[in-house]
Amino acid sequence: MNQWLDDRLHISRLNDKFLRKAFPVHHSFFLGEITLFSLIVLILTGILLALSYEPSNSLVVNSFDPGTKANPNLVPAAYHSALKINAMPFGDMLRRIHHWMANIMVAAAVIHMMRIYFTGAFKKPREINWWIGMLLLIFASLTAVTGYILPYDNYAYNTVSVIYAITKSVPWVGDWAAQAAFAGRFPGDGIIPRIYGYHIMLLPGILLALTGAHMLIMIKQKHTQPQYAKRLAYKKIVGVPLMTQQTPIMLLLVLLFTGLVVLFSAFIPVHSVEYYGPPSTQAISSIKPDWYLLWVFGALAIIPGFELEVLGGVISAEFVGAMVFPGIIMAAMFAVPMLDRSDENMYYAENPTNHPVRLAAGVAFMVMMVVLSVAGYKIELIQGGLLTTANANTILWILTIGLPVVSYFAVLGIVRMIRALREADERDSLAHAHADD
Repeated sequence: MNQWLDDRLHISRLNDKFLRKAFPVHHSFFLGEITLFSLIVLILTGILLALSYEPSNSLVVNSFDPGTKANPNLVPAAYHSALKINAMPFGDMLRRIHHWMANIMVAAAVIHMMRIYFTGAFKKPREINWWIGMLLLIFASLTAVTGYILPYDNYAYNTVSVIYAITKSVPWVGDWAAQAAFAGRFPGDGIIPRIYGYHIMLLPGILLALTGAHMLIMIKQKHTQPQYAKRLAYKKIVGVPLMTQQTPIMLLLVLLFTGLVVLFSAFIPVHSVEYYGPPSTQAISSIKPDWYLLWVFGALAIIPGFELEVLGGVISAEFVGAMVFPGIIMAAMFAVPMLDRSDENMYYAENPTNHPVRLAAGVAFMVMMVVLSVAGYKIELIQGGLLTTANANTILWILTIGLPVVSYFAVLGIVRMIRALREADERDSLAHAHADD
């Protein structure tokens, strides 16, 4: 049977080319696998949730609080189906797992890209995979945002109203773009079916395609090798084979990882659709995006309001804060591989302290993102007495610019100290060696 299958499917070639691929033995390489495992669990839990979800904002009678025959309690079908999912055995648990897996996937992807940046693994010939990774991060965030809208409670309603307003703020084509993206003017009858299509078909399809391309390129180019591999076998692939050793490790990791997330989900709830209730005109003052988009919210919070009319279009603070500024940040991240001028292929992960400027720039960037995320809580900081309405923007702008600059030069100073200590150790070693002679 094996020979019959091999004659037709060439399984032995598959084994030699892919299943014997050597994986580096280093804990940091599991970050990419955790991202992949999270995506798989998200797809599986999403399928189960979709079986009980009704993608419609048509009004139906709330079976949990039907009201009276003369005055029935009508709610959107999408909201009602979310209530029914919560009432199902383990339905709320399924929503929690889906929610926290989405957060963990984005977190693992962010940390994975931090490892790639700080170790120089974006360099030739892996520039394409850096760009694919950036697209994965962007589309994963968009997928998570669309998922927040689907329960269509008042929180989701307020969220989508903000996103619609941001889309509409694009000069010249904003109104058209918003209606095209959200199936008409907000709130419209087609908004939930449109978002549902994005969330379960378009965006997952893009994520799967990009993930497949990312993995194929990685298999073709091989992993960057850890530094210890240079000492063992210079410019040779050092690691354990996929099929016989790496696969059991991956299976153990996915079981342990999924079990921990399930345990975590059992104790940490997601926001309750019953608490916020069905969509209404009542605004929610405390509405915030998830942590990975909080920096955009912070930028919007501290940019002074303005409107500038140019050739019939209006450039507003909302457009600059929510689209122009994030666009500049994303463009800078996409440009990272272009800053490397080396013509040689990069085989080994670099020690971050050997590239102090890159290390300092990365730390400064992270500090800026953290400060902007804190700025997203400007209202809460004012209410808590830490800031005032008069000085909040000024202080937060100073911190947004000043702390990254301070951290940049602090990292350079720390690296200089580390190098000095290394050189001192090397001199001591040489002195002891000469003394022994």
